[in-house]
Formats: sequence, C-alpha cells, structure tokens
Amino acid sequence: MDKMPISEHLGDLRKRIAISLGAVTAAFFFSFYYSEDLFRIVTMPLHGTLSFSSASPFIFFQPSATPGLELVFLEPAEGLWMHFKISMISGFILASPVIFHQIWKFISPGLLPKEKRFALPFVFVTTFLFLLGSLFCFIIILPFAINFLLTYKTENMKPMLSVGKYVDFCMKFILAFGAVFELPVVLVFLTRIGIVTTQFLSKNRKYAVLIAFVAAAVLTPTPDAFNQALMALPMIVLYEVGIWASVLFNRKKDEE
Repeated sequence: MDKMPISEHLGDLRKRIAISLGAVTAAFFFSFYYSEDLFRIVTMPLHGTLSFSSASPFIFFQPSATPGLELVFLEPAEGLWMHFKISMISGFILASPVIFHQIWKFISPGLLPKEKRFALPFVFVTTFLFLLGSLFCFIIILPFAINFLLTYKTENMKPMLSVGKYVDFCMKFILAFGAVFELPVVLVFLTRIGIVTTQFLSKNRKYAVLIAFVAAAVLTPTPDAFNQALMALPMIVLYEVGIWASVLFNRKKDEE
C-alpha cells in the first residue's frame, strides 16, 4: 500500500479531475454536433411505451395515450440551452469509462498489490452498470412514468410541456438511475476494505429499504410517491445483488 502526503493526494485529485473534465469536454463537442438526433431520441418516451405480453410478440411498442403532443419553448434561449443540456449529459455518459478509470487511479495507491489487478474489471463493471441503469431508465421507467403522469386524472386538462422542463426531467432521471445502479460496486468496495460486513448488510435490510425510499425522494425530479417507488424498488434489488456480490468477493479474499 503506497503512502502519500496530503499535498500529493490533492495534486493527484486535481490531475484526475482535469483529465475527466477534458474527456467530458471533448465528448460534449462531439455530442453537440449530433444534438438534433439526440433530441429526437430523448423525445421518444413521449410517443410510446415498451409493453410486455405473455403471448407473441412478447415485447412490443405501444403508442402514447397523448398522441400529437409537442414540446414548446417559453423563452428565446430555452431551445438552444436544451441542446447544451443534452450534449453535456451525453458527453458525461460517453466519457464515463475515462471518469471511472480516473476514480480507480485515484483510489489505487491505497490498495494492496493484489487488489490493484482489479483495475480493468472495475472500469468495465462500473461503466456497464452506469450504462445499464441509464438504458433501463430510458426504455422502461421514463415512458411508463411520463405516460402515467400525463394521463392520471388529466381528463379536463391539456398538457403543454416546456422543452426545458421536459429535458431536465429526463436527464435527472437518467443520471440518477445510472448512479443508483453503481450500488453493488459500492457495497463490494465497502466490504472489501472492511468498513462494513456482509452480515451487517444482511441484518439491516429493513433500514436499507427505508434509506432507498428516502434517497429516491431526494433523487427523483418529481415529489410524487409513484416516481419515487419506481426508483426505490430497483435500489432494493441492487442492494441484494450487492450483498451476494460481496459474499462472493470476500470468499475469494479469504481463500487467497
């Protein structure tokens, strides 16, 4: 385990942040060139939901309950700012492998030589889980949530959505789910370095459920219980996945 003075740690942190920001900036300019195409993708949850059936076809696309709904912008700069927002989030997602690699480079001096060989698996797994969470949100959660919010007790109202508010809603949801899907990695890391044990995690499941709903209330962009439950339930499942993964990794550690 390498020991570094605090000044070197801060210098290394600045370096990792600078590299990550550079990667995000490069990905931002690349994404901005395709921002129109990205915008069309972001508006897909408005037009339909992914439905499941026990008969063939098992998965199909069901049109939205509010066909013909169009986004509007209420301020002169709102349309342009929307392209910036989409490009920034897209840039962050594209640069996520570099960001996770820099996180590993920052924490690796405090690891044992045997643990440093997990660099490539760490970057791969964290990137995969972040992309999986973002994709899960975009394909499953967002269409379902938007369709529910636009049709529940709105018979006497006509929806008129601001493009800025809609993009904010979608981007916050996608980033939040991407972050939440990193929970198994966090739990494995905490058990690996001895901060918590798998027995402690298993024994305190009820508190984990409570924390999941509190975290969902903070992370979801809307205050309603429906959307909070959509995020809390995957968090509970991921908590269980994290426990099982921790048991597996710690078993290997004990064997070593």
